[in-house]
Amino acid sequence: MMRFVLRKIVMAVLVALTVSIISFSLLYLSGDPAVAMAGENADDAAIQAIREGYGFDRPFIVQYGDWLFSALRGDFGESYYFRVPVSEVIADRLQITMLLGLFSTSFALVVAIPLGVAAALWPNSIIDRAALFLSVVGQAIPSFWFGLILIVIFAIDLRLLPASGSGTWAGFVLPTVVLGYYATPAIMRLTRTGMLEVLSADYVRTARAKGLPAPNIVFKHALRNAIIPVVSLAAVQMGFMLGGSVVVESVFALHGAGYLAWESISRNDLPTMQALVLIFSMFYIAFTILADVVNAWLDPRLRVS
Repeated sequence: MMRFVLRKIVMAVLVALTVSIISFSLLYLSGDPAVAMAGENADDAAIQAIREGYGFDRPFIVQYGDWLFSALRGDFGESYYFRVPVSEVIADRLQITMLLGLFSTSFALVVAIPLGVAAALWPNSIIDRAALFLSVVGQAIPSFWFGLILIVIFAIDLRLLPASGSGTWAGFVLPTVVLGYYATPAIMRLTRTGMLEVLSADYVRTARAKGLPAPNIVFKHALRNAIIPVVSLAAVQMGFMLGGSVVVESVFALHGAGYLAWESISRNDLPTMQALVLIFSMFYIAFTILADVVNAWLDPRLRVS
């Protein structure tokens, strides 16, 4: 098991190094960063002063090395727009996005896995058709429209929940439902497919022939094997929720890291964009490694693959 984990960590380090190079290259995708910082009306002397002051005149590999070592210490430079260290800007916003991603993933798993198991246990039944209907609706409804509908019903008409803000736990309820419901269909369908395949396996039929209780067969034997791809998908969805929560955070006025990404793009705040791309990628890599380790624990055969 330890060799398996070490092998995954080495691969993760290589992927992280590649992502860091891509993230740093964002600084030059829009042209000369010194021109972008100086503004359209700046003269050549001002542009050259900025280029020399920020070190943009140095070789690319030297700039990347300095940026990487600084990033490892948590120093991502200064935000062009906020005029404060990027680490301070992100630290204020990241907690909101992390909580939203954690709540949304938990909501999706709690709803999707029982629905998938029930749909597999009673295929072509009302439960199965209802689960598939919810799956289709979840993929068809745009997140921003679903969020606005929930605001109208629960915040304006019924006055049960706040329409925006992150000051209390109640402010996370509606955005959690919106973001979590978007991930529910894929997890539910994968759970259903895995359970249908496992329930028809020989070892499950043998367990039934031995007279084992139905709950033991379903949860101890079948679900343990069927949930392996679900763990990997949940890790992917968690990474997606962290980086792709821009729309939901905008609708519910949650000024988290997702909304900060949109702000940095619209305001050409390149250091903040670089840091967010790198941080979101690191979270994604970490979740993927964790999912691989959990899957290897559930199925020892994966440790030698």
